Amino acid sequence: MRPRCRCVSRALRAAAVAAVLGFTFAGGPAHAGQWPEFRHGKWRFVRTVNGRKIESTRCLNPSEDMKRQNAMLEKAGCKSSPVRRSGNTYTFTSNCSVRGLKSRTTSVITVESPDAYRLAVDGVNDGVATKEVLVARRIGGCGK
Repeated sequence: MRPRCRCVSRALRAAAVAAVLGFTFAGGPAHAGQWPEFRHGKWRFVRTVNGRKIESTRCLNPSEDMKRQNAMLEKAGCKSSPVRRSGNTYTFTSNCSVRGLKSRTTSVITVESPDAYRLAVDGVNDGVATKEVLVARRIGGCGK
């Protein structure tokens, strides 16, 4: 029986870190009062992770969802730098260690309007470099 390739194991562990840490909207915790304000509604998310594209549509308020997710990450033991704002750009770094898996990310949120933003997350997850880009646009109301 052949030994497993360490590179495959690292790639799988990196994917597990990303899943555990929930990089859906932000790379890590930040202070709640520093988030941009977005409108509630139906949002379309196009997420590209290491070249793989994932699309989804959800009814939510991204500002509130970011705050909720960050609270969960803080409880999991993630530590982050204060958010730095420059015009319409918000930047912060995060360090996480969850179940023995380590992650360091730099997240940049670029706000186009209360209805659109772009998130770029560069990270190292358990020794493996990752890149994620999320493009989010509000496409209407949620309906009844």
